[in-house]
Amino acid sequence: MMPLTLAVAGEENIIKKNGGRPDVKAHLKNLGCVAGGAVTVINTIGGNVIVNVMVATIMGLVAKEEVVGVFGVLDFEGMTRLTAYSFLVFNLLCAPCFAAIGAIKREMNSAKWTWFAIGYQCVFAYAISLMIYQFGSVFEGNLNVIGLTAAIAVLAVMVYMLFIRRYREATKLTKSVKVTR
Repeated sequence: MMPLTLAVAGEENIIKKNGGRPDVKAHLKNLGCVAGGAVTVINTIGGNVIVNVMVATIMGLVAKEEVVGVFGVLDFEGMTRLTAYSFLVFNLLCAPCFAAIGAIKREMNSAKWTWFAIGYQCVFAYAISLMIYQFGSVFEGNLNVIGLTAAIAVLAVMVYMLFIRRYREATKLTKSVKVTR
């Protein structure tokens, strides 16, 4: 048994036990970091371990406020401010928590439209997060031409859909309707 800080980056490790204060242990248990669970170390920086960020995204499905708690406990120091901001914007805009998904299902009364709504929210969140990260990278001096081109294309489509191709209300009924009394 060894501490996670000695784990090799990229390899999956099995959690044998959680150490630390009782409140930290309880929080890690609530996050799913329990004995027998698997975790992949992405990188280590100065003794701090960066584990798979997917934990934070999955915990966001339980409750969105858990994402910040995961960041506090797992200490994502490998992220730049721009990366962390983009990631948090993604988590705030993507699929809502399970309770809200249940409400969407109940209101729409259709599993198909519920999954469409969740998919739309995830695609929208990714588009906004992509634009934030790519435009921010330009100001930081880390230009990625392909990413910036994609971000500009997404922005152009959004501007087109918002201002140029406006929604037009139907002016005539195209289906025949039989009214019974």
